[in-house]
Amino acid sequence: MNEPLSQRKCKPCEGGVTPFPPSAAQMLLRDVAGWELVEGKAIRKTVKCKDFLDAVGLIQRIAPVAEAEDHHPDLHLTRYRMLTIELSTHAIGGLSENDFILAAKIDELLPRS
Repeated sequence: MNEPLSQRKCKPCEGGVTPFPPSAAQMLLRDVAGWELVEGKAIRKTVKCKDFLDAVGLIQRIAPVAEAEDHHPDLHLTRYRMLTIELSTHAIGGLSENDFILAAKIDELLPRS
């Protein structure tokens, strides 16, 4: 049985790897609820936080996880409490398993609704 995405470790990616095709990305999206495919090259999730400080706190919780995985998302805080998280493997210009691993780890930081 495959280990859950949130229990896996990102692998170093220096390029030279083919990005996931959209069909493979769609399959992995099933394991990360609320994330959407963006132009076949990234995945994105927008989180509505309680307020500005809650949004900043979420960024502060994401940062050490991203750093530990050596895989860093684009984070966009808008409208004082809307945090959009976008993941892509920049070295290959598209998606890799690392993006889905980090998405699953970020999901674990979010409050359960």
